[in-house]
Amino acid sequence: MKKITLIAVALIAVSFASCKKAKTCTCTTTDTYTSGGVSYSTTMTNVTSYDKISSGDANKLCPKTETYTDSANNNEVKTTTCTLS
Repeated sequence: MKKITLIAVALIAVSFASCKKAKTCTCTTTDTYTSGGVSYSTTMTNVTSYDKISSGDANKLCPKTETYTDSANNNEVKTTTCTLS
């Protein structure tokens, strides 16, 4: 009987360890535009909350770093950096 109780407690403990938890993705985007030798820069922050999500799914939804460069004349660079907590 003690073995069955011990196994049941161990299974319950393992199931709680893999529970889905709330995660927050904070992304900061910096947009730099250069024209005539002068650079203009803007920064924007976006916070997205996810309830009851696994770490793997949250990592798929929250990108680490993305950089976009205007391919027509290379005068705009947009960089987004995200952190997951």
